[in-house]
Amino acid sequence: MLLKLEKWADRFSDLLGYLAGGLMVLMMVNVFLDAIMRYFFQTGSIAMQEMEWHLFSIVFLFGIAYGLKEDSHVRVDLVYDRLGPKPKAVINLAGAFLFLLPLAFLIIQGSLPFVAEAYNMNEISGDPGGLTHRWLIKAVIPTAFVFLMVSTVGFVVRNINLLHGVGTPHQRRVEDEIL
Repeated sequence: MLLKLEKWADRFSDLLGYLAGGLMVLMMVNVFLDAIMRYFFQTGSIAMQEMEWHLFSIVFLFGIAYGLKEDSHVRVDLVYDRLGPKPKAVINLAGAFLFLLPLAFLIIQGSLPFVAEAYNMNEISGDPGGLTHRWLIKAVIPTAFVFLMVSTVGFVVRNINLLHGVGTPHQRRVEDEIL
């Protein structure tokens, strides 16, 4: 049961990683076209410039959950790298329950009124020719942290399994790559 839950959360995080990668390509195309228009045709689009930071925001926010799944998140590795798998799992679980989940919950709770206000005001860009429906990009904030909480489920289950001796981190990654 726990392995199925972990695999489901990991697949969800992988999907977010693929989505973030696809949006990164779209953002690069947008920046390329904006630069070509600006430097070769002496014209530009405020909407395209705003779309650059909108896409970057989505890539970054959705990439957080994928980064957690891939264990590429930032931590102080002075002591952590020298520990075995079980002490690492304890530290990971403590960090998830003491910091990660409460912070994600606070950000979701704090950003929902922010999104609702933008939606109720029908907020648009302050620049002429900018993007409308500003609430859509603001809605990515709580959405991304809900996704992070889902990814945290896989992270927690993986570390619980490691505590119970169900594989080693390296072994598990190799098995995942084979599947």
